Amino acid sequence: MKQVVQNYKTGELAVLEVPVPGCKPGGVLVRSAYSLISTGTELMKVSEAGMSMLGKARSRPDQVAKVMQSVATNGVPATYRKVMGKLDSYTPLGYSLCGVVEQVGAGIDDVKVGDLVACAGNEHALHAELNWVPKNLYAPVPDGLAPRHAAFGTVGSIAMQGVRQGESRLGEVALVIGLGLIGQLVVQLLAASGVRVVGADPDPARCELAAGLGAAACGDPASTTVEAAVAELTGGHGVDQVYLAAGGGSNQPVELAARLCRDRGRVVDIGKCRLDLPWNAYYEKELDVRFSRSYGPGRYDPEYELEGRDYPIGYVRWTERRNLACFLDLLARRSVDVEPLVSHVADFDDAVETYQRLKDGGLKAVTVLFRYPGHPGQAGETGEAAPPAVAVPAVRPRSGGASTPARAVPTPVRLAFVGAGNYATSMLLPHLAPRDGVVLSTVVTTTALSAANAQRKFGFAEATTDLDAVLGDPSIDAVFVVTRHSSHAELTRRALLAGKPVFVEKPLALTEDELAGVLAAVEESGNDRLQVGFNRRFAPLLQEARKRFGARTGPANLRYLVNAGRLAPGSWYLQQGTEGSRFAGEGGHFIDTASWLLDSDPVSVYAVATSGHEDLQVMLRYPDGSAATISYVTSGPADFPKETLDLVADGKALRLDDFVRAAVHDGGRKRWISSRLPKARDKGQSAELAAFIKAVRTGGPMPVPLESLIATTTATLAVRTGLAGGAPVTLARAR
Repeated sequence: MKQVVQNYKTGELAVLEVPVPGCKPGGVLVRSAYSLISTGTELMKVSEAGMSMLGKARSRPDQVAKVMQSVATNGVPATYRKVMGKLDSYTPLGYSLCGVVEQVGAGIDDVKVGDLVACAGNEHALHAELNWVPKNLYAPVPDGLAPRHAAFGTVGSIAMQGVRQGESRLGEVALVIGLGLIGQLVVQLLAASGVRVVGADPDPARCELAAGLGAAACGDPASTTVEAAVAELTGGHGVDQVYLAAGGGSNQPVELAARLCRDRGRVVDIGKCRLDLPWNAYYEKELDVRFSRSYGPGRYDPEYELEGRDYPIGYVRWTERRNLACFLDLLARRSVDVEPLVSHVADFDDAVETYQRLKDGGLKAVTVLFRYPGHPGQAGETGEAAPPAVAVPAVRPRSGGASTPARAVPTPVRLAFVGAGNYATSMLLPHLAPRDGVVLSTVVTTTALSAANAQRKFGFAEATTDLDAVLGDPSIDAVFVVTRHSSHAELTRRALLAGKPVFVEKPLALTEDELAGVLAAVEESGNDRLQVGFNRRFAPLLQEARKRFGARTGPANLRYLVNAGRLAPGSWYLQQGTEGSRFAGEGGHFIDTASWLLDSDPVSVYAVATSGHEDLQVMLRYPDGSAATISYVTSGPADFPKETLDLVADGKALRLDDFVRAAVHDGGRKRWISSRLPKARDKGQSAELAAFIKAVRTGGPMPVPLESLIATTTATLAVRTGLAGGAPVTLARAR
């Protein structure tokens, strides 16, 4: 299928051929009929991409701060790879469309194949021929409503949420500053609510349009027209509400709002304009400044948007989805008219030219719609039948429990990647792409664009969303599972049953049942060719330090401080209901490192939590009497090293400072070992990948014995059990 994309580094726009997205449970696959270009939001993004690197940095100081924090935590090389990987990637455009349901995922019962739906979301309602849309981000289109009008559903919801924030009442007077697409819709929604509206915009054509759609008066904010109209309609008291629907760097909108708003009136920010509030003016009138966040309650809540968990109507009357459905109803009842807002309808194949004309000013428009090939949405207008649903091949598990012995494979080793997120593209694929004897055969993702990006940047021969086809492909020599934590165990289980060697990023499993499922797959298939991404034991600095420390005769004490830091709001790591706790996700790294240094697996785990289970003390006992304490903290300072480790035994001590330098103290001697590059943190990914590829190619043993991988995973899972019970947990699978 085709999709409109932009490279944020170069500003390049393209209509790219990408895989069809998979139809996951909890959503529907929608074939687009019309999608809407937001000439405000999207053109701002397009213009920003055309800036120099310095210009981009100036426009997004919040992102610059994140980069500097990443440098302090991960070092310059890793941060550079991550940042450039993000910049030099195709990003999607679009967030409002109407289309026909082509496939229905498990758990969906409110629509069927062939139904017309309006869709929302800058990750789901994209300018693409097909989109997967979760339940709370689509709404059925009422009978008789044209698809081109239903494509306004998302922007209509944005305007509606702004009006709801203003708490308008019958007979009030409102001022709308900025008469672009959102401003025009706000004018109509207010007029439909019995509110008299004054519009302000320097463009005479937009003022004329708003007047024709219900505004009582409109004019240039720099003239006396607007102020005179407000005085006449309000008896000189000022408007009850002001809606800021303007963009740009001028502070004129907020100054005008203060001048024309009544005492204790409401100012609602919907657009993205400068908000340097004149203190005296806002204080003296005690103005109530409010923000309107996108489409309504539920926005940016992954449990609502991705998992389909609705808010009870008794507590949250108007959610994203209810706003969307309400706006579609207003359109169907002709209470709002969007046809006058359609400045231009372009064929989807002409998307790049259309964006360029908008950017250069050759196309003056309030709204532009893309019309898609085949026009399936016209089924609702012409009575044509909707296209048939795409068939999904059934999964056929291996039968008979036949053993899959280790075998050598011919050079080159052909790899498939399941998942292509930040970690895969910044920490794994850059080490694999240039490696001799390796072919990146296929990348599999659930979203089309991430697969296309990985294919373009790393040279995968194919990109797809069909996992079954990859697992059934005899030419694939090994499978990498680099998806979100909740899917690791199931994907690993399926790949093992398919007879493939598997490299799975940590964690291997989030529950005991998931781990049991992986072990059952090993037992059934006879395939134990498994590696979990516990890379720190492969770090060159730590390897050298362990070598210099030498063998020990007595028990050891190990202390490992992990200054994990706080997560940014919205991080998927915070979705503990589905993705597990932070320690469940990454604690295996530190347990594996401790066990490798102590050359055995733990026999018991005792865990104590502070700060609501975010800060942990995990104490591990080993068969020879050794002990390890892992302090996993989120409350430490950002400028303190992320990982420090001390190992003491037999009158010797080993010290590791954040994979930048290490020291071994032995009989009064202190020997420093430093990273080859100052502040460069090699945490072992390259060496780990080399060891895995060698094992696959030669048929030799996996880099880490399966028993050790299981013991580390069991110990990680035992932390949760220990926290719940408040007592040490004895581990049954210790070596």
